[in-house]
Amino acid sequence: MRVFPWGFWLLCVASAPARGDSGSKARSCAEVRQLYGAKGFSLSGVPQAEISGEHLRICPQGYTCCTSEMEENFANKSRSEFEAMMKEAGRSVQAILTAQHRSFDSYFQDLLNKSEKALYDAFPSMYGELYTQNAKVFKDLYSELRRYYRSSNINLEEALNEFWTRLLERLFKLLNPQYHITDEYLDCMVKHAEQHRPFGEVPRELKVKATRAFIAARSYAQGFLVGSDVVRKVSQVSLSHECSRAIMKLMYCPHCRGMASVKPCNNYCLNVVKGCLANQADLSTEWKYLMDALMGVADRIDGPYNVDTVIGTIHMRIADAISNLQENKDSITSKVFQGCGNPKISTKGSSSEDKKRRGKVTLEAKSSAQALEMLVLDAKGNLTALKTYWITLPSSLCSKKVMSSSASDDKCWNGMTKGSYLPEVMGDGLANQINNPEVEVDITKPDMTIRQQIMQLKIMTNRLGNANIGNDVDFQDTSE
Repeated sequence: MRVFPWGFWLLCVASAPARGDSGSKARSCAEVRQLYGAKGFSLSGVPQAEISGEHLRICPQGYTCCTSEMEENFANKSRSEFEAMMKEAGRSVQAILTAQHRSFDSYFQDLLNKSEKALYDAFPSMYGELYTQNAKVFKDLYSELRRYYRSSNINLEEALNEFWTRLLERLFKLLNPQYHITDEYLDCMVKHAEQHRPFGEVPRELKVKATRAFIAARSYAQGFLVGSDVVRKVSQVSLSHECSRAIMKLMYCPHCRGMASVKPCNNYCLNVVKGCLANQADLSTEWKYLMDALMGVADRIDGPYNVDTVIGTIHMRIADAISNLQENKDSITSKVFQGCGNPKISTKGSSSEDKKRRGKVTLEAKSSAQALEMLVLDAKGNLTALKTYWITLPSSLCSKKVMSSSASDDKCWNGMTKGSYLPEVMGDGLANQINNPEVEVDITKPDMTIRQQIMQLKIMTNRLGNANIGNDVDFQDTSE
């Protein structure tokens, strides 16, 4: 509990000069008139010299250059200006997070596009009918991968399993054109596929590596968007009536008191802004967790779940799988016949297509590992800088926007006159504002919009935590 006596504070006020820091002669209001007009207000009714201030409801009631109408106009102006400061500060954070999302999204989409293009360019000459008659199967796979990355509600493992099943069914028929293979026969073959492993180890390895890489990538991209959206929504929260009065007293009462050149005391400014942004400061803990979680997944993306190695080589893994099937065609066919019986001989002639396509072609993937490394380094630098955003926001606004004086200055505006500011600076967050001397804050009524955004941060951090260990979590609409 503070030992600071209110009696002493009132004594300071009482001992302050009635006319700011000058003598008894009524001072000119030229500076205030100039400021008032610059703010877009009419100068009609604005005093030429100081008047008695009993009519004031926010500013100290000493001699003043402000009428009731001017005080009200200044109060509305200070409110809109402070809310604009908040939005401007928020937009700079949004811009950083959005830029990080855009950079990674562009990189990841480019990996997928290059892999798909390499497949389309090479497979026709490599596999002939094996590819041309099954082009839609490959196209559908990449479409499903993109849908998953964009947070569509699909199961990635099931999508990959479906791809290998469809591919096996079609290739088995093409590689055995002398047989009449029915859909029922294909169902039997698929049931035995796991033990025969027609594509070798590729499906299993791709499922493990691709799912981890995709889970990490989409959670990572989504994390930046959620963070940006939280900042946007929180920056739009309106000031309370009590806060609006405190901001007016901080920013424009010095002008009304004839002290236009006197800056607010830094600690005084901090108490006002900490009181006004008490709910916003409560975001800090979960915000830090989100930043840390994003950095953790960034390390996975450029490490164990390396998206450059995995995503950029999908076409090569598919090629290896098809080659394995071709090379072991006779053995695999024999095993299928043993388990499902011999299919009927087809009346159609045998094709020599696959014989002409047996030569194994080596595909190459252009590495973009260096680009990925730079992306991750840049992201981690920005995320580290943003970790303390919510608790450093008051000092940032006071020093850069309100232009407060230094903490040790004894010739600054302390809310009543020019002099030192004695009360202690409050802590961060709603609970610490119970004794704020500048803003009346009801600590029992947290802002619900901000509480909702705290929950969104928790949800996203949980998703990233699961992605960090390779677990998938269904994405939900964050507006719910």
